[in-house]
Amino acid sequence: MTVLQTSHLTKRFGNVDVLTGVDLDVGEGEIVGFIGPNGAGKSTTIRILLGILKASGGEAKIFGQDVWRDAVDIHKRIAYVPGDVNLWPNLTGGQVIDYLIRLRGQTVDQDRKQRLMDRFQLDPTKKSRTYSKGNRQKVALVAAFSADCDLYILDEPTSGLDPLMERMFQELVLEKRAEGKSVLLSSHILSEVEKLCDRIAIIRDGAVIESGTMSDLRHLTRTHLYVETDAPLVLPQSDGIYEWTETDWGYQFQVDRDVLSDVMQAIGQAGVTKIESAPPTLEDLFMRHYEVDRGDG
Repeated sequence: MTVLQTSHLTKRFGNVDVLTGVDLDVGEGEIVGFIGPNGAGKSTTIRILLGILKASGGEAKIFGQDVWRDAVDIHKRIAYVPGDVNLWPNLTGGQVIDYLIRLRGQTVDQDRKQRLMDRFQLDPTKKSRTYSKGNRQKVALVAAFSADCDLYILDEPTSGLDPLMERMFQELVLEKRAEGKSVLLSSHILSEVEKLCDRIAIIRDGAVIESGTMSDLRHLTRTHLYVETDAPLVLPQSDGIYEWTETDWGYQFQVDRDVLSDVMQAIGQAGVTKIESAPPTLEDLFMRHYEVDRGDG
């Protein structure tokens, strides 16, 4: 079942096209990563999904309902955490959490809220104006995960958190997926996206240019190899070999999938004594799309 879906979504501000065709979907019980550089259109897409902005064209639906026309009903079933949380300065953290949950028309589950505050090591008695950025993020995360929601839209949610709290966040996201909940996660922490997400969508210049599982997308990336051989290694002349480095002991380089067979044959002929292969990471994929051409392929 599809929980969130956009089709040919566009947004124009004056003469500037910010979104030129965003096709995105999130299934029930699925975590989808939404990545791209600043200015690519991630935040604009999320604001349209939240009913804050009206799309210029295309379609966006959550739970089969129009995100603009049915925003009030949709918001009863979703939770949103931005990357920069602003709170009411004179309310305590606990009061803010209760208020945000009640805005959805839900009763606060005090036991669930307390467990989450304990896990995030949040003191709910302090005024919001005294909180650091990390603690403000904790308030928003506790409020989101305390609510009974079917979809979580998270936009750089771990901004300001220390590594221990980032790990706690990741555990909670996986717990929500196990409960059949859905998550759209926008993050610059590529290792986090790679670890958590079932599928990934990459946005560039206002359009989703690639989407799929990591396995689906690995064909766009390069395999990292480290090789030691008996004889000098001579690889075939190819445009598919990159970042060649010769060390005192061996060779390390990257290779495109379509020339990997020829490279492996050359390695075998040189009398391989050691070979290490690392699959491409999400960061490799991301940089492949966005790195400035330095003339090295």
